[in-house]
Amino acid sequence: MSQLIEETLFDLLSQVRKDESISPNQVAKAIDATNWQRELPKIRAVIIGLARQGRIEVLRKGKPVEPEGFKGVYRVRLVDGETQSET
Repeated sequence: MSQLIEETLFDLLSQVRKDESISPNQVAKAIDATNWQRELPKIRAVIIGLARQGRIEVLRKGKPVEPEGFKGVYRVRLVDGETQSET
């Protein structure tokens, strides 16, 4: 499942302009449009892992935050130099 989440995440990120971000809800809805809320904990875990690797950034209120311990509404974006083909 984490591979599907990662592929979906990078696919959606490849569709936005540089420095734009996406919501984890978008990833969840792309994976399961009906029960998307159930996917959010798994998506968060994958996002944290990718952020630790330096492949994506987690944003709160438009500013990058550390992947550990952030709370509330967040978005993600590609780190400069990361492309979908590197997945």
